[in-house]
Formats: sequence, C-alpha cells, structure tokens
Amino acid sequence: MAEQLSREERLKLIYQNLQEVLKPEIIEQVVLKEDRPLKIYWGTATTGRPHCAYFVPMVKLAHFLRAGCKVKILLADIHAFLDALKAPIELVKERAKYYRFVITSLLKAINVPIDQLEFVMGSDYQTSSNYTMDLFKLSSVVTEHDAKKAGAEVVKQMDNAPLSGLIYPLMQALDEQYLDVDAQFGGVDQRKIFTLAAEQLPRINYKERAHLMNSMVPGLAGGKMSASDPESKIDILDTPDAVKKKLKKAYAVPKEVTDNGLISFVEYVLLPVSALKTEGKGKFVVERREGEPLVYDSIETLKDDYTADTLTPQLLKSGVTDALNALLEPIQAEFKASKEWQEVEQKAYPPPEVKKKPKKEKKLGDRFPGVIRDQVKPDDKVEEEQQKHEENLVTGLSKP
Repeated sequence: MAEQLSREERLKLIYQNLQEVLKPEIIEQVVLKEDRPLKIYWGTATTGRPHCAYFVPMVKLAHFLRAGCKVKILLADIHAFLDALKAPIELVKERAKYYRFVITSLLKAINVPIDQLEFVMGSDYQTSSNYTMDLFKLSSVVTEHDAKKAGAEVVKQMDNAPLSGLIYPLMQALDEQYLDVDAQFGGVDQRKIFTLAAEQLPRINYKERAHLMNSMVPGLAGGKMSASDPESKIDILDTPDAVKKKLKKAYAVPKEVTDNGLISFVEYVLLPVSALKTEGKGKFVVERREGEPLVYDSIETLKDDYTADTLTPQLLKSGVTDALNALLEPIQAEFKASKEWQEVEQKAYPPPEVKKKPKKEKKLGDRFPGVIRDQVKPDDKVEEEQQKHEENLVTGLSKP
C-alpha cells in the first residue's frame, strides 16, 4: 500500500491522531526529501499483562507500517526489571515471549501487514560492552535531578528509591542509537524521557532523533489505564462477560466528554481500527432496543450526541462492549488454538502461591498423652502413686 501513497500522504498517515511531535523536520527530511522509509521504534517494558489500551499504540504502528516505515518493537526486558522490580528477573524473558504473542495477534486482528515489523529483545544488546560503556558516558553528563525528572511519569516513584529508576531513562535514550532509528514513538507520558534523549545524546556525540507521541486513554475508573490495577483495565484475554461487567462499571458522567475513557477508546481505537479494516472511513455502531442504530463516522458527531444525551452512558457502554468483544474474539481464538502461547502465559504469569497458615499448637488437657507432669491434677497423682505401689508389690520392693 505504501508504494501507492505519495510522500505527502505517507507523512499525513504518520502524523494521524498523534498528540505531539518533537522535531518534525527530521521526519520530513527522511520522508519528503530523502524519500526513504522512516526508521522508528516503539518500546514496551514487559511487566504486567497487556491490556486493551495497547490497541492505541497498535493503531499507530499500523499507520507507520502502511506508510512504509521500518518499525522495530523493543521488548524491554531489562527495563521491566529496573522499574522497581515490577517483573522479577526470572520471569522477564517469559513475559517478553508473551508480549510478542499478544502484539503480533493484536496487529493481525486489525488487519495490519507485518512484513516490515521487527522484534528486538533489550537484553540482546543492552548487556554488550559498547552499550555499557556508553551508559557510563551518559551517566557522567546527566544529573541525578534530570534523570529522576525524566522518569517521573514512567518509573515508579518511592521514598529512598533504588538507583535502577535513574538508569531506566538513560537506557531508553541510548536505545535510539543502538536500534539505529530516525524516531522513537510512545505515549505522551514519555515526553520527559524523549526530551532527555534529545538534549543528552548529542553530548556523547550521537545525533538527535524525532519523537512522536499518542494520547493516553483514560482508565475505566478515570485516570491512566494501568496493568497493576485490574479494575481500571480490560485484559486482552478477559471473557465477553468480564468485559461487559467491567464496562458496566466504567466511569462515564452523562453529557461530559472530558476524561471519558469510553469516548477516548472510540476515538483512538474503534474508529481507526474500523478504518484500517475497511481501508476507508471508520464507523462505530450503537444498537438500540427502540429505533434505528446510532452510526458514527466521526468523533465530533459522537461527542455532540453525548453532550445532548442522545447517546447516553448506557448506550455508549453497550456499543463499546459489542465492538470490543468483536475485536478481542479472533485474538482469544488464536490463544485457545496455540498450546505454545498458553504454556508461555502460564510461565510468564504463574498463579500466586497460596501460603498455608501455620497450624496453631493445640493445648491439650491434662488427661492426654504427653502432658507435662507438673500440670497433672492431684487426682491424677494419686492414681499414679497407686499404680507405682502395685508395681512395687509385684517386684517385692514395697513394704507391707
């Protein structure tokens, strides 16, 4: 498809639905003047189970691939370990395998050709001597304050934090050089790390890259959708009933479109996915018990109807539930058909061990075997002395 697009059309597709682009002139130099494929990477730390918010970057990766870009996906296993041990070191490699299965299936589900897609494992090059030396160089020019500031919205913050949280943003910056890309793509929450990379890489004689950012989809309870909060996210493998139940509880104030995760999901996932599948204009359909279905091909019309309460929270939830379950169906079918994927999932996210409560030592009464002698009651002592007396009579040791 990229061969059929003009340079301007490829550039428009690259920029579509992005919230912000830093140094767009770098991208325009490659696409418009050099007329070659843009080399871009997107990285994900392999920590918690991927959830439905991953559809947002997947849609953009689809746009990049259709625009003829060469896309690398970094499975950042070492980053996963560095971020406050969110993923134990013995599990990160299995989780990276699981992420690869999920991401590939997500892209296939939205009808994306993946021949220009390449997966890279962070530990395959981040443990090399050259990378380590460059990390030392970068750490000599970046202050503690700047490193902490860069990771503030990405790395878990805590009192007396480990040094790994400061290394994390430096490595993410350095990855741009070692992955040999023109640009890095991520959520707008990565902006401070992107700024650090742009400012600091030239200080160790590496070129500055462009940075592209998509919007963050609010969680179901408001705020960022998080892998660590089961109630704020919908897992890729959640059953249709689980999806329906979670969306029923979703945060959606009538007539208010701000911080509405459902509307954002329609805007950044459902409408673009529909457009990718049909290679035309996207469409979102809401069935109603009475009257004709509500059909939207633009988010502005949907927001207008929601503000007017023509599209109620209940109708919106119902429409998103139907569309999302339809989107997840082929992914879950592929999971059920793949024993390898199922085995990887069990290794990557083993069920938590159920710790047995230690048995309380029973306090036995004084008539049970094993009772301490000094706890025996007087009546028992009489019986004990009588028994000894009878034994002595038998042995001839007792006096008459």
